[in-house]
Amino acid sequence: MDLTGLYVPLITPFTASGELAPDALEALAHQVLDDGAAGVVALGTTGEPATLTEAERRRVLDICSRVCREHSAALIAGAGSNDTAASARALAGLSAWPEVSAALTVVPYYTRPSEAGVVAHFTELAAASPVPLVIYNIPQRTGVAIGWRALRRLAGLPNIAGMKQAVGGVDADTVMLMGDVPEGFAVLGGDDLFASPLLALGASGAIMASAHVCTSAFAAMIAAWRAGAAGPARDLGHRLTGPAAALFAEPNPTVIKGVLHAQGRIPSPAVRLPLLAASAASVAAAQEALAGFASAGMSAGMPAEAPPAGGSQANAAA
Repeated sequence: MDLTGLYVPLITPFTASGELAPDALEALAHQVLDDGAAGVVALGTTGEPATLTEAERRRVLDICSRVCREHSAALIAGAGSNDTAASARALAGLSAWPEVSAALTVVPYYTRPSEAGVVAHFTELAAASPVPLVIYNIPQRTGVAIGWRALRRLAGLPNIAGMKQAVGGVDADTVMLMGDVPEGFAVLGGDDLFASPLLALGASGAIMASAHVCTSAFAAMIAAWRAGAAGPARDLGHRLTGPAAALFAEPNPTVIKGVLHAQGRIPSPAVRLPLLAASAASVAAAQEALAGFASAGMSAGMPAEAPPAGGSQANAAA
């Protein structure tokens, strides 16, 4: 499968009383796809899946499947845990949604397996999964750091389409991996602040929670890097770091939800425990950063291949 471009890991909006807000979720999915995203991620970490009931998770997939079908867009579904057998069952369950293009499956967390155990885990899952896997490599959450040789082995496994690389920077193992990426394997930036440098190294796209806002700008940055327009891409990437940093000033997705609520796009900023809603100061700082980006403009010097600036997301940021 072709995993290129921008993928937005959707929040799960809640009402003020803490219930799922399906209409708001559907509107968000439509909007980010209208504004240039290649697809969405449902039930990623940003969507708080650990606090959703099974019925709520199914509802989220139902909604996102319908929207992606209407847009002919990619749908990546979060599935998997630190239990290989349970992960296999969760992946098998995705066959109920034929619109699911791939599964975002995290490196086993907490139990801290060896690199050989990680490879064995994904070998078994890839062999059984009805959809290709995108490995979610995020050692700050899993407690497992994977060297480039093991990453390269994972990249070569059948039915593994790519990797969301979120190691908190661009480290030596990432650089080594990017120097020898197998054909047909997609490396997607997973740290919003470091997506632009990873794209400069040859990443095919990014999964970016910050792209709930300024979606068209993030899509344009990715398109510019892929078109070889390094100067404009670098400039836009630098200017997007302010909003991205502000949106991650408190645990994800609390500030993003606060901003979306302030923009009138979701009914409340509510998150579920153990997360707490973002402070008013953090939400205000993120709004200020977004307004500063919008007022500076984004289109100067962008190549023709990049999506046009503006759209509802850029207007909302202003």
